[in-house]
Order: sequence, then structure tokens, then C-alpha cells
Amino acid sequence: MTTAELAGRVEHAVLRPEASSAEVHRAGAEALEWGFAAVCVAPVWAARMATMLKGSGVRVCTVVSFPHGTAKATVKAIEASSAVKDGADEVDVVAHLPHLVNADFDSARAELLEIARASRAARRDVVIKVILETSYLLTLGSQRGEAAIATGCRAARESGCDYVKTSTGFHPAGGASVEAVRLMKQHGEGLKIKAAGGIKDLATALRMIEAGADRLGMSASVAVMEELRSQLHSNKQRP
Repeated sequence: MTTAELAGRVEHAVLRPEASSAEVHRAGAEALEWGFAAVCVAPVWAARMATMLKGSGVRVCTVVSFPHGTAKATVKAIEASSAVKDGADEVDVVAHLPHLVNADFDSARAELLEIARASRAARRDVVIKVILETSYLLTLGSQRGEAAIATGCRAARESGCDYVKTSTGFHPAGGASVEAVRLMKQHGEGLKIKAAGGIKDLATALRMIEAGADRLGMSASVAVMEELRSQLHSNKQRP
């Protein structure tokens, strides 16, 4: 894999609540330098990032009801549509976990449908990703965990969302795993997959892609890219 190919899958994330204006600006500059697919920032920074990246081809992603997903569906819809109006090209919304835990498809779909309708009223082509917090769901046991992930995938698909995403990266249960990505691939027909949370080195990034991830959400994006570039350079120097 070339650096350009990997960069085209990366969403460079700066989502720490204490992230400063300078850190957010640096993330945008790094995304431009490397040609990342997107920069993922908190909603408060979406308008600034949209201005900074306008016309560059690097997309602006933001998060909704992050990191817990416990806001009412109407509030999530308002937050999502507001971010889209600020210039976000993509929104990552945290699903209400009890709906997934209980395999309550109707409630999960209803929540996501309200968010999707509001977002697309603001911009028809906005990309919507649904965070399932798979690391937690898999602590329920193999059968319940898979049923919860399957419910989330079906709800995302039938509400018109575009992606399912593994994790916020903030849950104590952990982040992305190969097992979760494979289950999302199995149950997420018609959806793309974003692996996020705990991807800090090249080997982990490549394992997620091999398992079926279309996008990688990382805060360690630059370190991973430099690791790949160094590896490619070393391979080229070998006789």
C-alpha cells in the first residue's frame, strides 16, 4: 500500500475535549500535507475547519452526541443539522446503546431516521456514520454482542445512513477490533465501515483494512503515515 492509498482512507481526528485552537489548526494543516480523506473535529470547530479546508478535497467530519449518545433523538438531529449548516461534509453520530443492547431495531431505526432526515434537509449529500461502540457490545457475549451489532447495522442501513463505525475511542471497554470490523462487514451489507479507537500503529491500521474497514479514524495519523513512508523507503533501499 502506498502512502497516498493509506492517506485516502484516513480521518485525522482531534476530538480531545481540551484540544486547543492551535491543535485543531495543526490537524487541518497535517491533513492538507498528507492528503487525508477527512479531518474529524468537535462541532465547535466545524465551521473553522470548513473554511480552512474549502476547495482542498479534504472533507470535514464532526461528531454528534459524542461520546455517550445519550441525548434525545430530537437534540441529536438539531446538533447534526447545525453542524452540516456550519460546513461539515460528514457527521458521526453515537447511537443510543440501550437500543442496540436490547436488539430493539424499531427504536434504533427511528432515532437514526430522525437524525438522517434533519441532516439531509440541510444538505442532501451529507455522509452519516453511526457509532455502535462495538467494544462495549462485544462484552455482552458473542451471541448478544453480534445481535447488537447486527441491529445497529440494519438500523443504519434502513434509516439511510452511509457507514457504521466501531467506536468513539472514549469508552473504557476499548476501541476498534478486527472481530468487530468483520462482524460489521458481515451484517452491514450496503454500508461502509469506519474503524476508530486505539489505532496507533501501521500494523493495526493494515489489519483493520484487511478485515474490511473503508476508513480509519485516528489521532495518530501522522505517526502511522511516517511509519509507512519509512517502511517503503527501507524496502526501496534493499538490493
